[in-house]
Amino acid sequence: MALSTMQTGFYISDDDTLENYDPEYVTQRIEMQRRAGRAAYTPAGAGLVAASSSVAANYPQLAAGPVGKQIHRIYQDRLRQFVDGGQYREQGLVGKLDEARVSGPEHVKLSVYSPPNLTRPTFADATAQTFRPAKVGESFGPSWSTHWFKVEIRLPQDFRNRERLEFVWDANNEGMIWTAQGDVVHGLTGGGERTQWRLTPKFRNGQWHVFYVEMACNGMFGNAPGGDSIQPPDPNRYFQLHTADIVAVNVQARALYFDFWEISDAAREFPGESWEAHEATQVANRIIDAFIAGGGSQDSIVEGRKIAKEYIGDVDTEKVYDSDKEAIVFGIGYCHIDTCWLWPFAETKRKVARSWSSQCDLMERYPELRFCCTQAQQFKWLEQNYPQIFDRVKSHVKLGNFQPIGGSWVEHDTNLPNGESLIRQFLYGQRYFESRFGERCRTFWLPDTFGYSTQLPQVCRLAGMTRFLTQKLSWNNINNFPHTTFNWVALDNSQVICHMPPSETYTAEANFGDVRRSVSQHKSLDQDKTSLLVFGKGDGGGGPTYQHLEKLRRCRGISDKTGMLPRLKLGDSADDFFDRLEKRVENGTELVTWYGELYFELHRGTYTTQANNKRNNRKAEIMLRDIEYLATLVTIKKDFSAKSSYKYPKKDIDDMWENVLLCQFHDCLPGSSIEMCYDDSDAIYEKVFVTGERLLSNALAELGFDDKPKADSKLAALNTLPWTRTEIVELPPLAGLPKYGLAHGAGLSTMEVRQLASPYPASIASVKEIRPNVFELRNSQFIVEVTDGAITSLYDINVQRNIIPEGKKAAQLVLYDDKPLYWQAWDVEVYHLASRTELLPHKVSISEDTPHRVSLKIETKISDQSSITTTLSLSAAVGASLSAVEIAASIDWHETMKFLKVEFPVDIVNTEASYETQFGIVRRPTHYNTSWDMAKFEVCCHKWADLSEATYGVSILNDNKYGFAVAGNVMRLSLLRAPKAPDAHADMGRHETRYALFPHAGPLDERTVRKAFEFNNPLRIVGHKTRDASSSSAAPSSAPSPGLLSTFRILGAPNLVLDTIKRGEDDADVSRGEFPSRMGGKSIIVRIWDALGGKSKGVLSWGELAVKSVKKVNALEDEVGEDLGGEMVCVGREGEGERGVRVRVRAFEVVTLKLVLED
Repeated sequence: MALSTMQTGFYISDDDTLENYDPEYVTQRIEMQRRAGRAAYTPAGAGLVAASSSVAANYPQLAAGPVGKQIHRIYQDRLRQFVDGGQYREQGLVGKLDEARVSGPEHVKLSVYSPPNLTRPTFADATAQTFRPAKVGESFGPSWSTHWFKVEIRLPQDFRNRERLEFVWDANNEGMIWTAQGDVVHGLTGGGERTQWRLTPKFRNGQWHVFYVEMACNGMFGNAPGGDSIQPPDPNRYFQLHTADIVAVNVQARALYFDFWEISDAAREFPGESWEAHEATQVANRIIDAFIAGGGSQDSIVEGRKIAKEYIGDVDTEKVYDSDKEAIVFGIGYCHIDTCWLWPFAETKRKVARSWSSQCDLMERYPELRFCCTQAQQFKWLEQNYPQIFDRVKSHVKLGNFQPIGGSWVEHDTNLPNGESLIRQFLYGQRYFESRFGERCRTFWLPDTFGYSTQLPQVCRLAGMTRFLTQKLSWNNINNFPHTTFNWVALDNSQVICHMPPSETYTAEANFGDVRRSVSQHKSLDQDKTSLLVFGKGDGGGGPTYQHLEKLRRCRGISDKTGMLPRLKLGDSADDFFDRLEKRVENGTELVTWYGELYFELHRGTYTTQANNKRNNRKAEIMLRDIEYLATLVTIKKDFSAKSSYKYPKKDIDDMWENVLLCQFHDCLPGSSIEMCYDDSDAIYEKVFVTGERLLSNALAELGFDDKPKADSKLAALNTLPWTRTEIVELPPLAGLPKYGLAHGAGLSTMEVRQLASPYPASIASVKEIRPNVFELRNSQFIVEVTDGAITSLYDINVQRNIIPEGKKAAQLVLYDDKPLYWQAWDVEVYHLASRTELLPHKVSISEDTPHRVSLKIETKISDQSSITTTLSLSAAVGASLSAVEIAASIDWHETMKFLKVEFPVDIVNTEASYETQFGIVRRPTHYNTSWDMAKFEVCCHKWADLSEATYGVSILNDNKYGFAVAGNVMRLSLLRAPKAPDAHADMGRHETRYALFPHAGPLDERTVRKAFEFNNPLRIVGHKTRDASSSSAAPSSAPSPGLLSTFRILGAPNLVLDTIKRGEDDADVSRGEFPSRMGGKSIIVRIWDALGGKSKGVLSWGELAVKSVKKVNALEDEVGEDLGGEMVCVGREGEGERGVRVRVRAFEVVTLKLVLED
């Protein structure tokens, strides 16, 4: 018989079974009944269980009154009122966040010491001074000053049993809380951000307690006036201390505040047609109604939390993340601290202490927090200046909560440093992390740099890292980068997994929308659905706050309880995320690939801004290479140990490198910092150069040379490049010496300096004025015609070809208006090209006319304030050595928002131009076919750029510039900019630069590569030390054998560059003790790379050195692969004893070898 008759018409009798019904039909009918709240079938036996709780017992017959449809927009807008700090503050939840609050001298006594002259004294020095009384309401300044406050607090009786107590300090500036014993316990941001410090139980004993606040008179983003953070800082900014309170926190009200925040976000940000959005609106309005009904009482707040749980679940502890439901978004706390930017380096040191002490505190309260930080330099500063915080950090690193990441010395620019600098960023960074924390970084983390060099994947792999995180390309202002997770491939085909968080920020506020965008903006869902959410206050430091962690708990609760929001998880590290990615790739997930540079379509002006800083960088990189090479030669002399006290200057070299790497930070070297930062970097570079000159002089003296030749010295030219050079050199102004001499000799050696009337004569150079204001410069290779200061004809005699198109002018100075949309020091926009103005000289004259070199002096007035004098020179051609038209520019620059460039139109057609980059070449379009092509209207190059056909080409060389463009057949080198923010005086003053026009028959090849190296590495004239000072021909007293000075060379592969030559980091006579020294003799590290893009075989020769073994190593000098002893060969004529090793190099590969010497 039938058990019941439902409106669904679904009948099952007692003796019936499910098998008598279609399963799909049964499932559908049961689901219909469930949704309708009706009786449901129980599989335990035939029958129905009445769902009496959901069936109305008595549906009213009569309507009680009209009920209208909610106006959704109004009820949604109402939600802001409940947590608004405006006119309804005291009637809403914000007014209930504190149970009680006290201040004033009865409970909080203040006194202050203000150090003079913007000094930043230590805790011990400051607290030893005399403090004067202070009070809330006082103002402190000026900008960048420091003020130390002694704070004495005593809790009122009724506070001592409150659930949670905080000390709240706010002067709208940064600060740091110190215990009376001198330990940092918490950082303060100010302006309502990170102003609370939780008081521990010891404060509840009714006694007076003392601690200190170190106030820094700057905001999180420096001291810019008027709220525009990139404007030059106001030097006279003062900050009012407006809050110094003890607060009893209403814990339930604060929790409801975050509950309501996320529910109301769901109401606004879930799709309007979704039931989840409407449900959120209803739940949030019910919370408000309950609060109003209860008169804002504590009971009404507790009731509101119960209502909130219907939507978000139980979110009061880290256990919210314990469910086994699959998460696809992984939250990582991060604190991006610009090593300098809108504040100087000295303030960064305090920002690190403020930020990381706060994070240690936060991790102890929120166990789910996994926090990562980059930049070994910042860890070193912390270790030196705040050892107590450093020890605290180390303990959290050991626990796995605090993750050093990135592997580099700083978060460096990757466009402008040379290849060796990129390697040293990791060598110094990884060695620091391993020596302090016991492990290296596996993930390169660089979210805020202005574009990413094409060889970074290879350098990462050489430094032990297989993955990379950034997000900066989300700022592109022309094209939308198409991938989130992909394989990024370098010139040599090396690859790393790259992830760009789809929330498109590295400073997420951990809002509902950040979690949602982690999927909605994910561009690689076809391959992998997971993503990182990188959250925390950044740029000026800070990191995650408790507010971030409370919000994220609720986001997870919404995902589990209600759905639709991507499920988030905290508790895993960034490495855990990438480990899973790599495992999926290993198991068959096929990620898309991106070959070549990650060009950033913004901040193109950073290739040029702060020209002096860039000049110093180039000079320092070259100097360090020379020092390491010469110091290595000294320490491998056969009689070195017995006769010399010289020691490889490892500490000085390390200090120099660390300073250079520091100044390569991504807001320092690119030119986007305030003026104070460049005062700092100028002083840093000055120290580098003084140390460097001393080290060079010491090494040369040990090798038997005087760095400053005397009148009776036998002269030599020091060639630190690994190929033969023949050049006319300018001799030192000593009595009896001609102005020029001829230097000729092998690579990495001293070259004999001969008189020009020697058996190696140079062809004659000449100059004359052939028509009014038209000059002709000539040597045996070129005829150069200069009209009104510009090159109007450059005729190659050998190939009978004019390189300059008819009617065009090369070496033409041009000026542009330069007003980007916002970021002055950073950006140059494409529209600036329409403002081109040619600069015409007011005087051109012959400044030098010798058989060996001829020059024109070209004087040009840029404006009433600025001028430029260029010297255009052509040297006599020497044998088969190719000459170039060289231009030295001396610029007096005092412009406002102008851009100075020099143009070279050439008679060459190619849709691509070639630009030197680190360890290789980038080829970029010369046309604007697509928006991707047009976006590269200004690009980065290093020492040269080239436009070539199959039969002929032209290279533009430079000695300290990085901005370039080739549009059609016009090659354009960027010289100077004049932005006024954030440095109002950026680039103002005198500048010296050199550039050259280098034509060459045939396509781009090693001639350009070598000529650019030579242009940047002028021969250094030294004097032989002699036994008898009266005899300039005597043999050097301590001169090494000729073989030593030409020890290293590459044979059989002109495309290979023998670059770095240095001692092994952990050799016993070199090591500084960070790691166990390597026993078993000395080793030499040699770095070789392919400059042109061709797989190559060559021989590295080491002359007469006694090499025991050769091993391939990575950038960190770990041995990789097999011993290359089987590749060792004899080279040169039989009996000469010169040996070497065969090397095989992929296209654009960087190969590092360790030569182990015999004892």
